[in-house]
Amino acid sequence: MGRVFRSLRGYNYRLWIIGTTVSNIGTWMQRIAQDWLVLTELTPHSGLAVGIVMSLQFGPPILLMSVAGLAADRCDRRKLLMFTQSALAVSALGLGVLVLTGLVSLWQVYVFAGITGCIGAFDAPARQTFVAELVGDADLPNAVALNSTSFNAAQLIGPALAGLMMAVTGPGWVFVVNALSFAAVLLSLMTMRPGALYPAPRARGAAGSLVATLRYVWSRPRLVLALGMLFVLGTYGLNFPIFISTMSVTAFHGGPGLYGTLSSAMAVGSIVGALITASRRQPSVRMLVLSALAFGIAGTIAATVSRIWLFGLLLAALGAAAQLFTTSTNSLVQLDTEPEMRGRVMAIYMGIFLGCTPLGAPLLGWMADAFGPRWALFAGAASGFAAASLALLRPLASRLQRTVPPTP
Repeated sequence: MGRVFRSLRGYNYRLWIIGTTVSNIGTWMQRIAQDWLVLTELTPHSGLAVGIVMSLQFGPPILLMSVAGLAADRCDRRKLLMFTQSALAVSALGLGVLVLTGLVSLWQVYVFAGITGCIGAFDAPARQTFVAELVGDADLPNAVALNSTSFNAAQLIGPALAGLMMAVTGPGWVFVVNALSFAAVLLSLMTMRPGALYPAPRARGAAGSLVATLRYVWSRPRLVLALGMLFVLGTYGLNFPIFISTMSVTAFHGGPGLYGTLSSAMAVGSIVGALITASRRQPSVRMLVLSALAFGIAGTIAATVSRIWLFGLLLAALGAAAQLFTTSTNSLVQLDTEPEMRGRVMAIYMGIFLGCTPLGAPLLGWMADAFGPRWALFAGAASGFAAASLALLRPLASRLQRTVPPTP
């Protein structure tokens, strides 16, 4: 247990984990309320509309990855996070006011989702790389895993609280609560001890172009493989709001309580997966492959079951596999990248992690509407098998390269 929680020995990291846990609970509450608002109040159970909201919210990291990554490498990350977290709080409050006053419409949710996505594009790489400044490289894999544990513990609590609040007050107050929750992470950032940080060298004089960063990534085979696997699985496999919301409403004919409960079931598995990762000293490609295969198997079985309790258990397994994969990928990418390049490389990572999921979201939402949610879940599960198969391509490419005769 001491090895699992070793990053908590640092004062600054303890402040960070407390503040982000509170904020993450609010974030998960808003995600549930936003999906439910779109799915049940603003549309006639449209999975496509939910997919569009996800695309607008998580798509900007792809478009802004170059400038956002350079900002994370050149700016004081603690000050940058204070700005982005404050902006996210204002955005949540604005949408909450519209819902509470009864003025909200679908296009306004789209606009706020886009605003949140643009802010998040700058917040994500700074937040991910700031972890190394809190604990140093030696404990970075452990700290990344504990961050994921915090995020998924919030996923366990947040949806349940959101379900209860929506049943009593409707979704409007959930957005307000999320806006208030950002005060916790802002307070933690303001009260940290600067002398106890491990500041990374700042990028200076570099153009910071996306092309230059991609060349840097391409020169490191493990980075190429890890990011390629994340792209495949993330585009179709990590669209959990679509899978869970449409299965809850269409397949199991439930309400917001069931949606929140199933989301929490997945969070339990995600916490287990994050703690397993925290107990390991170094990430490995083998772990990426095994967790991707486990994701495909759990998702395939989940798409076939008809009992709610069994579906919940399989969601937990799916969450554990997804967390093992994403947390190991995060640590591997950071440790395989030089400190002065981490912001830009992690911007690519977050662009894939947050931005490529919406690329598949409209298609999966359409599949859920046209053929039923089980077929959408089947497609998501298939991405796990496809991601694992990418690990076979690089050895094959090297073998083929050795067998090609030299050009005369």
